[in-house]
Amino acid sequence: METWVIDGVTLHLAHPDELNLICVGQEDVIKQVLAAWMIIDEKDLPLNPRLVGKPGVGKTTIAYAAAKRLGQEVYIFQATVDTRPEDLLITPVISDEGRIRYMASPIVTAMIKGGVAIIDEANRMSEKSWASLAPLLDSRRYVESIVAGIKIKAHPDFRICVTMNEDASTFEVPEYIHSRLQPQIYVDFPEAEEEYEMLRANLPFADEEILHYVVSFLQLAHRAGETFSVRDGVNIARYALKRLAGPDKGADKKEILKEAISQTLGQTALIFWPDNRKEGPRLRPV
Repeated sequence: METWVIDGVTLHLAHPDELNLICVGQEDVIKQVLAAWMIIDEKDLPLNPRLVGKPGVGKTTIAYAAAKRLGQEVYIFQATVDTRPEDLLITPVISDEGRIRYMASPIVTAMIKGGVAIIDEANRMSEKSWASLAPLLDSRRYVESIVAGIKIKAHPDFRICVTMNEDASTFEVPEYIHSRLQPQIYVDFPEAEEEYEMLRANLPFADEEILHYVVSFLQLAHRAGETFSVRDGVNIARYALKRLAGPDKGADKKEILKEAISQTLGQTALIFWPDNRKEGPRLRPV
């Protein structure tokens, strides 16, 4: 494990994240994130964009794809309602020798190494946790660990992005943090063609007819304001394909797909089954 010494305190750094995330489309959103991170003058500072949208629309994938375009290491921190300030910064643990070891979080590691930090589902955190990041998100660009008794300054190449879900199981972001997380970039559900390409990229082995039915199902749900996402579509198609390749080989594809929808999203989701609508399934990407 890589270490770093600050004011005589040895920090054990986190490992960067190398994920097999496939980003299809959303080029405009990626460009907006990269623009926020730009430095256009020696007195300029990068912004701290936040990607906002419903669960499953690809916010984390977009942030990761933007970060990889910078050619820098990416560090992802998964926020929860139980996230503590020390989780965000430095956590003390007892080593095998009975000594205290200071473990740097993914965020602090990115600060030290000049990487990109992504705080996923950031609005699940409480105000107390946000307060520990306040000086990092403004012109000071540092954090202070009470546990380790040190101040850590961000590398000039350090960048940060947060993702936030639009749902009820989140905290209100404090106003003083709200002003530090700008710009707000909204990530919406993709159009049919992009949605098809996303499914095809994640399921290159999939049956074309199944993919087109899933896209039609999702598009109908989007228009009705339902929150079913590409992630749900991938799960539906993958489960249906597994059944058709195994215990239900030779069965009717549509019936298996309907059961996969019901088992993944519930029986009521079948009101968006394409054959229930006049237009039927779109059997070509549009």
